[in-house]
Order: sequence, then structure tokens, then C-alpha cells
Amino acid sequence: MKKKPIFSSRAPKAIGAYSQAIKAGGMIFISGQIPLVPETMKIISEDFELQVNQVIVNLMSIANEAGCDSTHFVKITVYLKDLKNFSSVNKAMENIFKEPYPARAAVEVNDLPLGVEVEMDAILISSDS
Repeated sequence: MKKKPIFSSRAPKAIGAYSQAIKAGGMIFISGQIPLVPETMKIISEDFELQVNQVIVNLMSIANEAGCDSTHFVKITVYLKDLKNFSSVNKAMENIFKEPYPARAAVEVNDLPLGVEVEMDAILISSDS
């Protein structure tokens, strides 16, 4: 199977041995995104709502680079340091995604990279599938 890396300068650079996203078999797999501002590679804010919105912006920037939009998302996994923030995640997602919404899992975790409050990864159907 052929796989192709996807890179967007409008999303944070990978800070490890991984790609922002990989396209394979008509699917796009976006690596976990945290609330880093791409231009500064710094966390946007301590505020949860700003963090979750930046994560979605980062996901969308990578999706757009792959020729996709919000309708191409089929699965999102949300990692939260505190599940009490779940309603803010729903609100942020409702601003971007329309029905039928992507499938989703949300898990509470002990810690996330750089001490952020939220991380998300995603699976998309390629626009040229």
C-alpha cells in the first residue's frame, strides 16, 4: 500500500518521530493535535475554550492541506485532562461540524504533552476517494 505524508505550514510542526498526517488507502489519518499556535509553537492560552478551538483549527488546517473540509471527518478521538470540559468540546465541535457529525470517542487522561488540557486526532475520508 502506498502512503503519502501530509504537511501544512498552518499547523504545528511535528515535535517527534511522526507526520502531521498520512494519506493511505483513501483515508487520511491526522496525528494528535494540541493547542499550539503554528507561528510560535507555543500554547495558545491556559483557557480551555481557546485551547479546544486551536486544536480544531490545527486539525482543519491539515485537512485543508489534504484537500478536505469538515465534511470529510469520520472519526475524532478527544483526550481530556478533565472530562468536566466535555461540554466545551461539544460546543466547539458544533461550530465546525454539521450533522451527520463524525464518530467520536472522548477519554480522560492523566497528562498530555506540554501540560495542555486537550488533544485530538482524526480520521478523514479523502476528497479524491
